[in-house]
Amino acid sequence: MKQILPTTGSVLSMALASGFSAGATAAESGFIEDTTATLQARNYYFSRDFSDIVGANKQSKAEEWAQGFILNVKSGYTQGPVGFGVDVIGLLGLKLDSSPDRVNTGLLPVKDDGRAANDYSRLEAALKVRYSRTELKVGELQPNLPVLAFSDIRLLPPSYQGASISSNEINGLTLQGGHLSTTSLRNEAGDEKMQAMLGHVPQRQVSSDGFNFAGADYAFNDKRSSVSAWFGQLEDIYNQRFLGLKHSQPMGDWILGANLGYYDSREDGKKLLGNIDNQAFFSLLSAKRGGHTFYVGYQGMFGDSAFPRVFANITPLGNEVPTYEFAYTDERSWQARYDYDFAALGVPGLTSTVRYISGNNVDTGQGFEGKDRERDLDLGYVLQSGSLKGLGIRVRNVMARSNYRSDIDENRLILSYTWTLL
Repeated sequence: MKQILPTTGSVLSMALASGFSAGATAAESGFIEDTTATLQARNYYFSRDFSDIVGANKQSKAEEWAQGFILNVKSGYTQGPVGFGVDVIGLLGLKLDSSPDRVNTGLLPVKDDGRAANDYSRLEAALKVRYSRTELKVGELQPNLPVLAFSDIRLLPPSYQGASISSNEINGLTLQGGHLSTTSLRNEAGDEKMQAMLGHVPQRQVSSDGFNFAGADYAFNDKRSSVSAWFGQLEDIYNQRFLGLKHSQPMGDWILGANLGYYDSREDGKKLLGNIDNQAFFSLLSAKRGGHTFYVGYQGMFGDSAFPRVFANITPLGNEVPTYEFAYTDERSWQARYDYDFAALGVPGLTSTVRYISGNNVDTGQGFEGKDRERDLDLGYVLQSGSLKGLGIRVRNVMARSNYRSDIDENRLILSYTWTLL
């Protein structure tokens, strides 16, 4: 059920109290001594013009401005063979500007009357238990996995409710598994069952009772190489297998890199979305020298379906970006990208990215071949000194064009600052 919680002036102090009161009696055990706490303020302007509307949604623009606060408190562990701790997540979003004809940016909840909520907030915790190099967490979780990527791309990050376990008992090998029952979306305060997306199309007509995952990552070759094998299951909708390889190789003044991945996805259980058949391959190769990094990528969709994922997440696909996904049925896409770190010119903190992706061969189901393309420009700067040292500024400009979905012109301006409380 969607829920808009009233804002209280004490939400942040409540979160701090939750993080510390539970450990007040464990001050000598490391519970408090190893506690960390950060508070990030994030000011987010988002504008997306749909210059060529395709589909049922005839809204021509989504534009909002909001202020968010993200509190993270992570306790230490009690002493002894089995250590106990708690993590607290506090989220608060405030509307600065919106209108009923400009909603659905993903920054703010939309109420039944079609207007954005003035505010929304959430305060949750996860109990954690550690034995040796194995950790169990139960409660509010923010996993970042090849089959469920951490999609912090709006005002506030999403989270999930469930249990997860991770183990590093063998050097270089990380094993993880878990079950998630519900989610709190990036612009919602309450919990709801998880739903799916196929390519860029949300499938909100059906919901799943849970998401299960298990996987292994193994790093070797002085941690310059790693291999991954994962399984994800959105119950009664789809299941997915992933194999991945990453490698970094110094060669003189250059560092060459490769990120390869393969997904195989099928329908699951009751087949609430019918048959699903998708195989996805991506490759992203890089070459870095000084402040320059060059990328080239290829991504291919195979099978009778678009790429499935949990709504409204992004994925680690090499050619997926926050605007277009290049993951519709039978799509093939190429990417060229260039990053520059201006620290090489004596301007630390200033970075830039320019990227171009082109896709074709899309099975639109409408009797014609789908094509799309996108150009992204990102500029970021973090102040290095002065009273505002650490203030981050990021500007993003996007032009995306397609013959089977809406064209998009997008601008984002994000200001962020993080205080270290403990």
